[in-house]
Order: sequence, then C-alpha cells, then structure tokens
Amino acid sequence: MSGKVRIPVLVAALVAVLALLPLPLAGPATAADGPTVKLSRSQAGTGGSVTVSGSGWRPHTLLMMLVCGQATPSRGVIGGTNSCANGDGRAVTTDARGGFSKKLPVAEPPVPCPCVVHVATVTGARADADAVLQVAGHAVEPLPAEASGGRLSVLTDTRLEGASGLLTWFGAPPSRTLVFTVGNAGSSAIKNPVFQVGTSHGVFAPQWDDQQWRGTLGPGKKARIRLPVELAAGAHGDYTVSLKYGGKVLAEQPWGVGRPWGVTLFWILVCLVVPAAVFRAGMAVVERVRPRRAGGGARGRGRRLPRLPRRLPGFGAPGSEPTPTSTLPWFTPDSDPGTAAGRLSAPHDDSPTSPTTPTTKGPT
Repeated sequence: MSGKVRIPVLVAALVAVLALLPLPLAGPATAADGPTVKLSRSQAGTGGSVTVSGSGWRPHTLLMMLVCGQATPSRGVIGGTNSCANGDGRAVTTDARGGFSKKLPVAEPPVPCPCVVHVATVTGARADADAVLQVAGHAVEPLPAEASGGRLSVLTDTRLEGASGLLTWFGAPPSRTLVFTVGNAGSSAIKNPVFQVGTSHGVFAPQWDDQQWRGTLGPGKKARIRLPVELAAGAHGDYTVSLKYGGKVLAEQPWGVGRPWGVTLFWILVCLVVPAAVFRAGMAVVERVRPRRAGGGARGRGRRLPRLPRRLPGFGAPGSEPTPTSTLPWFTPDSDPGTAAGRLSAPHDDSPTSPTTPTTKGPT
C-alpha cells in the first residue's frame, strides 16, 4: 500500500477513535436540580459563625436559616422547628439568580446532635435544604429508629378548603379543612394513624394538635384525608399550617387570615352611642333634681302676659257694628258771636245737637 493511501486510512481510524471517547464539557458541571446549601466550614463552636451559601432557589425569595438538632440531610429535621435554635436564626433573600450568602451564628439547639443548618422558604411554595454542621461541645445522640412496616408519604400538594363567614368578620375563630392525599410506601398496613396538625404565626414555632384518622391503609394504597384546623378567636395575619407524622413534617400550607373589621366597627359604635346615651340620661336627672323657684318655677318660666279684655272700649258687643267715637266738646271762649272766632266755634242752629255734647242750662 502506498503512502498516499495510508494517510486517509490513518485519519479515518483516528476520527473513529475520537468519536468513541466522551467529549469534555465546555463549562463546569451543573448542579443537581433543586436548592442546595453549602457551609464555609463543617465544624464550629457556640459563639462562632459560619457562612451559609446556596443556589438553585427561587429568585427574590425570603429564606430562614436555623441550626437544628436531631437531623440529617437524608431524614430531615425530625422534630421540626422545635428542634432548632429559633432565637439565633437569620433571614436572607435570594438574588435574581436564586443564590445567597450570609453569616449565621452558631448556637446549641434544644436537642442533641447530629446537627444541620436547615434553610427553608418562609413564603410561597415549600422548599428546604440541609447541610451537616458539627457543633463543638454539644451532646450527640443517635437518631430514633425509623418505624418498621408502614411508611406514610404525601402524594399530592395539600390545600385548605373553606371560607370565612359573617361571624368570623365579627371575631369568631377562623376554621378551615386541611385536605391531602397520603400513600403507604411500607410493607405493612397502617391502622388509625395519628397526625399532628400545627399552626404557626410568622416565624414562631407551631402549636401542635394531635388528630387521629379512622381507617386502615394497606401497603401501596392511598387515601384522601381531611382534618379540621381552627385558630383562636380574633386571629388575623399570615399563618402556616403544618402536617407532621411520625416526628417528620410532611407538608406545610400558608393561610392568610383577614382582620375582623366587624369588631372594630362595633367598638366605634359603642364609643359613639354610649356617651350620647349617658349624656341624655344625665341631662334628664339634672332636669328632675334641679330646684324650682317659688311662684314662677324655673328661671324664665311662669311669666304670663296680661290678659286682654274681652271687649275694648268703644266697641260694641261681638258681632255688632262698632259705635262711633264721640267728639270732644269744643272750648267756646266768651267772645262776640259775630266775630270770626265765634263763628268758628259756635254750632249752627240748623245742625242737630250731638248726643254726647252736654247742654248748658242757664238761669231761668
């Protein structure tokens, strides 16, 4: 075989060998799906701090970081937030890429280790991740053994059913129904399981209430479970309903409760109506107790206008024509009748004498 023929054969063989080899990635290896948490160091003592960084979270999401005991990344926090140092937790918000980095003070949890740094979302869809942390000087005890046989797990997302009524608007206890579907992933049946339903306000630890579901769940079977949830009277704000079974939190559901404005309206009406009623009652008592003045009663009362006569002078009986007023007698001075003054004052002889004019009788 000539040299010109060997070169293409060698090139073809080399290309075939390179095609069988795995090609290197262009960039760094991608992380597994879901949120992740990393610590700057895996061991620290009480009073120190570690830098917690994470990636793969939802952008612009509020997270809570806690040091928890009796927990592992595989089994999670067995006792829930009751096993965490809640007073020394820190909140952090993810950036636009879903990452964060913040220092967390190391504190001893209320239960023994193994311990983790537990990071979970505060609002929105539930998501969490754990990173192993050895708290120097803190007690270490083995985790409780997992229950053999049946094992429950939530198959679908939980939800709260129900609505607030008129009585809730006036301060009655808000109530809902927690609905979820569970399946038995174990090898034996589970009879009458006891669930724990907890309600928490804000960042406070939930208050747990034991509720038993009547029924038997065989291996590989599933069931739809409904459990009642009720808050205290007058409760309002953002709450979280948690479901726990066998010491492990199975699901969490946010619950926003409106303010009972009917109570506020009631107190406003009380503040307006009661003072007005008290004022009116006080005025009635003062009016009754106040002393009266003699002869006239209270001031400004008892004065009467003078009674008018039934018939005024110069007027006749009711219904008759009023009598004409009499003319006053004219003063007649002693003067000559022939003068102008006598003619003005003396009456004419042919005029009748006024009935009201008195006649002077002279000496006979």
